[in-house]
Amino acid sequence: MLNHGSNPYVLGRLKIMALKPIHIIGGGLAGSEAAWQAAQLGVPVILHEMRPERKTDAHQTDGMAELVCSNSFRSDDHEYNAVGLLHEEMRRMNSLIMAAGDRHKVPAGGALAVDRDAFSDDVSKTLENHPNITIERGEIAGLPPEDWDSVIIATGPLTSPDLAAAIRSLSGEDQLAFFDAIAPIIHTDSIDFDKAWYQSRYDKPGPGGTGKDYINCPMDEEQYTRFINALLEAPKTEFKEWEENTPYFEGCLPIEVMAERGIETLRFGPMKPVGLTNPNSDVKPHAVVQLRQDNKLGTLYNMVGFQTKLKYGAQKEIFQMIPGLENAEFARLGGIHRNTFINSPKLLDQTLRLKAMPRLRFAGQITGCEGYVESASVGLMAGRMAAAERLGAEPALPPETTALGALLNHITGGAEASTFQPMNINFGLFPPPEKVAPAPGKKPRHLKGKDRKKAMSDRALHDLAEWQDKQQLVAAE
Repeated sequence: MLNHGSNPYVLGRLKIMALKPIHIIGGGLAGSEAAWQAAQLGVPVILHEMRPERKTDAHQTDGMAELVCSNSFRSDDHEYNAVGLLHEEMRRMNSLIMAAGDRHKVPAGGALAVDRDAFSDDVSKTLENHPNITIERGEIAGLPPEDWDSVIIATGPLTSPDLAAAIRSLSGEDQLAFFDAIAPIIHTDSIDFDKAWYQSRYDKPGPGGTGKDYINCPMDEEQYTRFINALLEAPKTEFKEWEENTPYFEGCLPIEVMAERGIETLRFGPMKPVGLTNPNSDVKPHAVVQLRQDNKLGTLYNMVGFQTKLKYGAQKEIFQMIPGLENAEFARLGGIHRNTFINSPKLLDQTLRLKAMPRLRFAGQITGCEGYVESASVGLMAGRMAAAERLGAEPALPPETTALGALLNHITGGAEASTFQPMNINFGLFPPPEKVAPAPGKKPRHLKGKDRKKAMSDRALHDLAEWQDKQQLVAAE
């Protein structure tokens, strides 16, 4: 994202050393990607990560880019799925996160899922070994020092209280917040395969997959009803008084919150039985619980869509009601944490800088994007934008017809500020494709369904390539 008369890739070492560093706060997906992108453009980076000096409610390690919820980057289909398109665009932009994800993928149907420990270790070592990156451990409590003239805040949903308070005070806006929940992880060898079976929905293979990438646990109607009632009656995590009215993110609702919306809600959500055939029974299941591989060895599987705020004792009791999981052993039980984000459409300019203090740039989930790859993609853009500025260039925005550009536009002004909520990438954020004539002489009309998605994906990759070529030509002048 450079628009400059000199090529940063060929800057001499002396010039690189003369550059002031960019400071990046937060070593999650967004911060790691931002650091990598800026460093690859020849700009020195100091990456600040508070763990292990200060822990969070959700992280278990001090590794960079730790995946605290699911291990899935969701669909890898770049032709018909917006998140898959974002994957492809990031790959073409030399993304560290996508490269590490591809190296450590595990079977997951049509999704890209990773061995979370190997993935984090890979990202950590890559950053530690980069000559332009220095990693400093310790909390940045409050606003960064004034002599840090270029800062990317990528602290994610678990921003430290002191820094969050400083941002809130500086922006003059109350922070928005919601709860984000974590799904349990189960030891594979504790699952009863006389009842459970391996199958992807509609037998669809994904990256590194076989079409048998999920473990499926069936329920009949009576079992399903008992399960729903148990969810509703079980003890849940109690919130502090100041947390009680905090909304959930609709894309990651706790399983028991979904159950509260009606007995059939889960059957049309994570427990839908469509596209699955039970080889152990001639009876079609009323509902199905799916588990997705969580590590490369296949020794751990996570419960898809089963993020929860149930208390630990209740979790084990209720989830062992699921056929095939009666003797399940849990490597990790579910949990819940508070997620925070800023009102980006109101507070940020188009290059992700805080209007009230332009030396501060934001990236990742704290900007109000939702999802692993979405967070990393905003980090990618922020890192390149900050590098461009440090090199004396004007940041160049990706076309709004691309997944990168559509997401950037949404969080920096495309969304309604008064009702702003976290958003995953989706085709609804893209400009509609051109109308096409179904036949010579016929009136042009809008494409629909898969044709519409394919047209937007093709356009996105075409426009991204043209934009990248333009940036290279400008840099070479």
